[in-house]
Amino acid sequence: MKICLISFDFWHYDEHIVDKLKEKGIEANHINIGAFTHKNFGARVKNAMSKVFVGKNLKHEKRQNFIIESLQKLGKQDQILVINPESIEDKVHQEIRKYADRNIAYLYDSMARNPAEHILHYFDTVFSFDHEDVKNYGFEKITNYNYLKHIPAETQNPDLDLFFITSYDRNRLATLHILADRIQHLKLKFNVIIAGKKSWKNQCKQIFDKKYIRIFTFRRKNIPQQSLPSLYKNTKVILDLMRANQTGLSFRVFEAMALERKIITDNENIRKYDFFDAENILILNNDFSNIEKSFFEKPYKKISDEIYYKYTLDNWVNTVFNLN
Repeated sequence: MKICLISFDFWHYDEHIVDKLKEKGIEANHINIGAFTHKNFGARVKNAMSKVFVGKNLKHEKRQNFIIESLQKLGKQDQILVINPESIEDKVHQEIRKYADRNIAYLYDSMARNPAEHILHYFDTVFSFDHEDVKNYGFEKITNYNYLKHIPAETQNPDLDLFFITSYDRNRLATLHILADRIQHLKLKFNVIIAGKKSWKNQCKQIFDKKYIRIFTFRRKNIPQQSLPSLYKNTKVILDLMRANQTGLSFRVFEAMALERKIITDNENIRKYDFFDAENILILNNDFSNIEKSFFEKPYKKISDEIYYKYTLDNWVNTVFNLN
């Protein structure tokens, strides 16, 4: 069987799908559009000039051509999975369709954030992690996946009580300001990593009192996904704050599951899942007054092997590609 994955894999989550398929003896390839870059400084300058004076993004056009050229080299596929297909042009989807016996889409952004109605007719099956989109558009429901090796909590010795990593998001940071008050009151060890442009550091300082700035670490570059497990192993609880117009579960939830870490979240929808347990997952109320020190002190309550497997990458791959 031949399977191809097409995606902008900026965070390197998608490459785990390809690795899992190969483990199963499948000929799997990944067209990673996000890895396509300008060949040299001159090409970057040319693209910048084109955007300014002609309104044309040459890099975008080359990425679209890159997809077609890659498929031409790979040839006919039994299945092609496109993750977040709205970033690919209609004419390219027409070509992708020619190379696939079965064409699949997975949306791990909501339709409210990234509308995709205009290209969904190219797919035999559309999967979504977003509860509202599944209900409104009739998509197949699937969550993000647990790609990590299981590490029991008792084998770890975390130093922090609470940890959060985020890109710059003003709404999330406003929430963090309120949360920091509560955490300070409970005398808990809290650390936040904010990744993004240098200018955002100054904007953060305008939002937060000086006494809270010490809990923040600012980075220009994103944290490599491979480094996340070591960061999460150093905390008892992982903070998960939703982006606007999102109801699906982030990868944090499944990374926490693999490492047996508790979660504090503002995502009410997490209550609907079979792994939900109030001893492991705290859903924030409006003023965060329900954060108690006892939540950090009590041990993680293990979930059953059956429920754990349901959210693994192995089960995800079997479900999406009909490998059962």
